[in-house]
Amino acid sequence: MKQLPDSPHAHADTRAWPPISVVMPILNEERHLQEAVDMILSQRYPGEIEVVLAVGPSHDRTQEVADAIAAADRRITVVPNPTGRTPNALNAAIGASRNKIIARVDGHAMLPDDYLRVAVETLEETGADNVGGIMAAEGITPFEQAVACAMTSKIGVGAAAFHVGGTAGPADTVYLGVFRREALERVGGYDEHFQRAQDWEMNHRIRQTGGLVWFQPRMRVSYRPRPNVKALAKQYFHYGRWRRVVSRTHEGTINLRYLAPPFAVLAMALGLVVSPFFPLALIVPGGYALAIVAGSALTGSGLPGAAKLRLPVVYATMHVSWGWGFLTSPRKLARPQR
Repeated sequence: MKQLPDSPHAHADTRAWPPISVVMPILNEERHLQEAVDMILSQRYPGEIEVVLAVGPSHDRTQEVADAIAAADRRITVVPNPTGRTPNALNAAIGASRNKIIARVDGHAMLPDDYLRVAVETLEETGADNVGGIMAAEGITPFEQAVACAMTSKIGVGAAAFHVGGTAGPADTVYLGVFRREALERVGGYDEHFQRAQDWEMNHRIRQTGGLVWFQPRMRVSYRPRPNVKALAKQYFHYGRWRRVVSRTHEGTINLRYLAPPFAVLAMALGLVVSPFFPLALIVPGGYALAIVAGSALTGSGLPGAAKLRLPVVYATMHVSWGWGFLTSPRKLARPQR
């Protein structure tokens, strides 16, 4: 009798899986740190896993919790991040890690249990330097539910696959990321000048040096949105501000999708300013308001009533904050010449 070839699952169980280093920037995570580390170590990944925690100067007992976790498990390493900034933390953790595959994970990221396995399979199948998936926003309160809807809608965030989903393939950037160490070394790691947009900026350099960034929709990571208007506005203001810094640093990296919010803010501001003298100018801000209400009705049909009512406010907050951050981004934030 002819012997059938091994099934893919049987092959997966007997193959040699490369060890992975998971790097985590940690700041003020006393309540969630143990759970976050447990989630990493419970991954259904057949290879070895080490976790490197880069701990910033926290206002709670994060440092003590991290040290206790490391003392109880030799797979955990703790390194200091005196600046408290994310790119510095990531570089410190990468520098202390040992393995050729490096996964970036945030303290509040909720990974599916096959996340690392799918990442390694995708790296090997595609030859990519970085693979990542979907930032799957999920809310609990009505406001968070509205933000989650907006963050997974083209009206809210454009057509980026890591927000709205899509088929697997090459991408400009992905959420978080699982990297080949050689790619990180080739581009010099994260640029510590960028307080925001550091992932997009580094993925740009990876692509500029001939590397491939690959979007894998099976790598779906749950994300908790900001809980109120003030926090959401601050988040998107800084997104816009630092995206302008990226565009100044890397010419040709801006497109109409990024320019739409600042143009909308300028047009609405101009319409309001001239409306006392030319009332028809109110068509611009009024038209935007109507478009947002219509878009909310279209995209929020599955939301509870309380969340649906908040959706227009969420869309407007995201658009205006991002646009204003982009417009007011000071030149003093420009990256110094290398």
